[in-house]
Amino acid sequence: MSPLPSLELFVIITVVFLVSGFVKGVIGLGLPSVSLALLVATLGLKPAMAILVLPALLTNVWQGISGGFLKDIIKRMWVYIIAAFLCTWIGAGILASSNSPILSALLGILLSAYAVLSLTTPQINLPTKWESAAAPAVGALAGLFTGLTGSFVVPGVMYLQALGLPREQFIQAMGVTFTMATVSLGVALGGHGLIPINQFYLSAFALVPAFLGMLVGVLVRKHLNDARFRQVFFIALLIMGLYILARPLFTEYI
Repeated sequence: MSPLPSLELFVIITVVFLVSGFVKGVIGLGLPSVSLALLVATLGLKPAMAILVLPALLTNVWQGISGGFLKDIIKRMWVYIIAAFLCTWIGAGILASSNSPILSALLGILLSAYAVLSLTTPQINLPTKWESAAAPAVGALAGLFTGLTGSFVVPGVMYLQALGLPREQFIQAMGVTFTMATVSLGVALGGHGLIPINQFYLSAFALVPAFLGMLVGVLVRKHLNDARFRQVFFIALLIMGLYILARPLFTEYI
């Protein structure tokens, strides 16, 4: 842990999670990416990951149970969810004995390209007849990428977007899938000793600003029409893609 004064450390955590919680409230994702981008520069990667665990998990749980579509989401996506859960564990196990900067960079490129394509073309939908075949394959791939890189976005969010879900159901579906991925990733990383348990008190403290920021973000989202939400969502994905692309180079010198 960086030798920062306690007050300064708590101020940094408060500001970081107010911002990242706000982003998650507006677009339904982004808390891990935004908070890591801001925390790594001051605390280092491992302390940042430890602080992130509880805010990422509990904000996802809240998002996943809010909205009234939980039964419909589980009924439609249970195969995808199970595949992603199991393969996140596998991916994290591979991460424990290797490094994946090239994969992270490729995911950043893919996410950025997807965001640009979505901003410049109409909605890309997955035909219903392909959904049953795509769910286990995409779920497994999403789980592996989550375990290897810590990013829940590629290709999971692309898959959810392609299902053509209504906006609020889409937001809730991300919460459900991210919750399962966070649980699997957290248990797997903890089991491999990649998350220092003795820093969980900071993670618990971070819950307060994370939820406050998220509440404000949800209020802002409710004032966005569908077209504006789509634009904001994909611009945010583009920024996250560029961050994922640059993160291996960025963290090399931390």
